[in-house]
Amino acid sequence: MHQIFAQGRQGSGDGVVMRYSGLEAFLRRDRGRLRGGPVALIFCEDQAEIDTTLRHHLQLGFRPVLAFMAPHLALAPDLTAQVLRIDWDPAADRAVPHAVDRLSEAAPGLWMFYCYNAEFLFYPFSETRSVPEMLAFHTEERRAAMLTYVVDLYAGDLDRCPDAVSLDDAWMDRTGYYALARPDPARHNHPKERQLDFFGGLRWRYEEHVPPERRKIDRIALFRSARGLRLRSDHTFSDEEYNTYACPWHHNLTAALMSFRTAKALKRNPGSSESIRSFRWHGSVRFDWQSRQLLDLGLIEPGQWF
Repeated sequence: MHQIFAQGRQGSGDGVVMRYSGLEAFLRRDRGRLRGGPVALIFCEDQAEIDTTLRHHLQLGFRPVLAFMAPHLALAPDLTAQVLRIDWDPAADRAVPHAVDRLSEAAPGLWMFYCYNAEFLFYPFSETRSVPEMLAFHTEERRAAMLTYVVDLYAGDLDRCPDAVSLDDAWMDRTGYYALARPDPARHNHPKERQLDFFGGLRWRYEEHVPPERRKIDRIALFRSARGLRLRSDHTFSDEEYNTYACPWHHNLTAALMSFRTAKALKRNPGSSESIRSFRWHGSVRFDWQSRQLLDLGLIEPGQWF
């Protein structure tokens, strides 16, 4: 039987430490904590930069932040009273879609966001404007979802950082991104309206090590929850309008997820690790952790938001 198995006060008395033995335990006990939003769902597959990921999204203004973590993973003491920790098995069948679908069903009408550990959301002017501000504008434009591009980050020196993760020496590709029309099987593969498949980064440069169904870099990471909404395995939703990059009348905001996830996987996989001595190439540039850099490179779009 699911139950909350750790609850109490921090040693400093600053707040309640909440930890749940599963998503259903959280929903039975504290579903009311989801009110308001925007809600961040952080899925932690390993220990890499868990604390940094959580702090980044707290600073952007997500409330609450749900950390889905295996029991053996560690969480910094200062975060235990700021996030809701939920036991989670990353190897379970459809682990992420199941959690997203269940929360969307349980708390309809909220803005939600999902990512993995060592992934960091950036949107236009994110240094000075909060996520609630940005989503308020996006809602006024009658949008219920936002396209995000997963932009790969990687350590510049793999000898020093063999897991390919380094916040101080993070690099990215400044070129090599492209889009293809997204075919609609229901219409004899005619292109879907306002939908594209985006490619680039490490999944493009090392495509021989990446299954075809995992090579896309687009993800609908920000969305309005709704009953009946379902997340597909390719990071698109069952509501086709959610998967569009813009409304019919003008361009909309887009965002980026700066992600070490692919670099980690390529270095962890024995089939690819030995053949990769460095991820850097002539198209690499150091990431300066500023949204302005992504705007200048055309990787995020401000739309009508100035």
